[in-house]
Amino acid sequence: MAMIRSLDEALASITDGCMLAVPRESSGVAMAATRALIRRGIRNLHLVTLPTSSLQADLLIGAGSVATLETSAVSLGEFGPAPRFTAAVLAGTIRMLDATCPALHAQFQAAEKGVPFMPLRGLIGSDVLARRPDWRVIDNPFGADDPIVLLPSLAPDIVLFHAPMADRFGNAFIGIQRELITLAHAARKTVVTVEKIYDGDLLRDPLLAPGTLPGFYVEAVAIEPRGAWPLPLPDHYAIDAAHMTEYARLAATPEGFADYLQRYVYERRAA
Repeated sequence: MAMIRSLDEALASITDGCMLAVPRESSGVAMAATRALIRRGIRNLHLVTLPTSSLQADLLIGAGSVATLETSAVSLGEFGPAPRFTAAVLAGTIRMLDATCPALHAQFQAAEKGVPFMPLRGLIGSDVLARRPDWRVIDNPFGADDPIVLLPSLAPDIVLFHAPMADRFGNAFIGIQRELITLAHAARKTVVTVEKIYDGDLLRDPLLAPGTLPGFYVEAVAIEPRGAWPLPLPDHYAIDAAHMTEYARLAATPEGFADYLQRYVYERRAA
């Protein structure tokens, strides 16, 4: 059963060099936890996003925490390009594993099912396929002249996300963000930050149980109100547009990014 822990205690299993998987911006991103990892000086992460990322990946890359990035896109969306990601790719300071949204979903689904690979058709002829020698094209054994791509399973060491609530049994309510269940099924361990603790058993509530990740998939839970800030938490709070605009401006230069880290990561906990 997952334990309710302090944030630093919950993050203890995320160590240098591990494969860390995180969800897209709109699914519940553990930004308070991300800042805590940077304060701790985490290094050499293999960061995998399902399937995209924004501020979270950009912060970790800029802070020097990422060695390998596996993603279909990193962007600040309406706030512009992800500046530290762009700088790292141009400078060659991170190893890039280009992917697509369907490919990443298929790879996590393979790990979820306990199989070594998953077939996917739509990559044939793409430039992405040409850049991934670990993806194999074979002939469909049940058809003639019908190539298919085999994608290796992705079983991350840790999955980290933010959710609206959990109970004291470690059950975490994720609502309609179903890819979080796929991530937790695929991972060796899952760490969740939450807005609050639910008084009761989520799995015994007929309305909440269908959107609940059972606690036996969860390693640790930490209570972090507004823990996705400045990113949104669906049905709870919106993105902080003013802060994202400030980040895009500051992170455009190494000096500005260092100033951002000092002001919003090292000096104080953001609220």
